[in-house]
Amino acid sequence: MSSIKDRQRAAARARLEKEMAERSTAARKRRQRQAIIGSALAVVVIVGAGLWIRELVSDDDDKTSAAAPQAGTVSCTWTPSDEATGGKVKDVGTPPTTVPNTGTGTLTFDTNLGPIVAAVDLAKAPCTGASYKYLTEKKFLDNTKCHRLVNEDSFKVLQCGDPFATGDGYRETDGTGGPSYTMAEENLPTDTEKPYPAGSIAMANTGQPGSTGSQFFICSEDTSLPANYTLLGSITSGLDLVKDVVKAGDDGAFASSAGGGHPKKELLIKTMTWS
Repeated sequence: MSSIKDRQRAAARARLEKEMAERSTAARKRRQRQAIIGSALAVVVIVGAGLWIRELVSDDDDKTSAAAPQAGTVSCTWTPSDEATGGKVKDVGTPPTTVPNTGTGTLTFDTNLGPIVAAVDLAKAPCTGASYKYLTEKKFLDNTKCHRLVNEDSFKVLQCGDPFATGDGYRETDGTGGPSYTMAEENLPTDTEKPYPAGSIAMANTGQPGSTGSQFFICSEDTSLPANYTLLGSITSGLDLVKDVVKAGDDGAFASSAGGGHPKKELLIKTMTWS
């Protein structure tokens, strides 16, 4: 009997040892799996953190690149223009979007009556100045005429800048042309007593915000107008030529609409340059 019991106890002990070994093996495998999973999770977390950091840096880079231009420059918006608005368009593309807002530029109009020179302060009118620099490079106003003149009390101006105002005589469409873009007004006058003094070059527009194109008017005398027109610059030499054209009068062609008419004394811009 004792031998039978001994064999039974030995068998039970063997089964228990086997079961314990199996449990130990299973536990070891669980720990290994957990370690592997834990490592994988750690990798995921690290990779995720790396991606988050990279995205954060990328976002910062994007924000930096989309931030304001560097010192000494400014961003300009050029709005595409077409003939659907009723005007004639000369397609010359658009100027650069980032332009200088420091320093000065010099516009020189070589005319049939002699040179007219104007100074442009880029700190005050950077986008309009950049537009005119661009248009000179395109020879946009070469061989064009100043198409409109007004000679009234406190309103004495000569208007130019239509790329289609060419040829002999004048046409009904003169004064309706411009480039393939418009821009926002800038450097609007703050002097209510003398908003557009003699010698000023100001940009014409349709009366709507953001409708400035290439047309401009030169004030031969102090001129009273609403402060809606960009002050581009001022004449430094040749104002006497403009005054002579204004004094010669106009034909009254625009008297019933915009006012004034075609100049009786023609002023032809042979070339326009920027320096």
